[in-house]
Amino acid sequence: MKIGELAALSGLSQSRIRFYEKIGLLRTVDRRSNGYRVYPKDALVVLEVIATAQAAGFSLDQIRTLMPGDLEKWDHDLLMSTLHTKVAEIGRLQERLARTKARLEGLIEEIEARPDDIDCAANARRVLSGLFDEEDAAATS
Repeated sequence: MKIGELAALSGLSQSRIRFYEKIGLLRTVDRRSNGYRVYPKDALVVLEVIATAQAAGFSLDQIRTLMPGDLEKWDHDLLMSTLHTKVAEIGRLQERLARTKARLEGLIEEIEARPDDIDCAANARRVLSGLFDEEDAAATS
């Protein structure tokens, strides 16, 4: 299949497909004498794996390491180890985001609880300067 058809079937741009080919993720490309790229049917599967892995947070380097040259010969142990590692990374990210969210919600509450005799700018300075004082104390302890 030609690149236009592969792009239409995959939903990816031709330039994205050529990029994956250039960096070695899409290895099964033949060139005709006229210079046209011709892709086998499994190129669509490779592109789907790449897109799914990227959506799950894998870098292109991680995908390159993980993806076998032959889609029929996956390294089960490597695949499982990589997936477990990514799940753990996502868990750590979720924890960090939850802490950040809680901190921001606390800031919102403090700013919204502004005393009547202080304007918003002064209140924001008051609250945020307290935040930086807390961060400095935490960093030195």
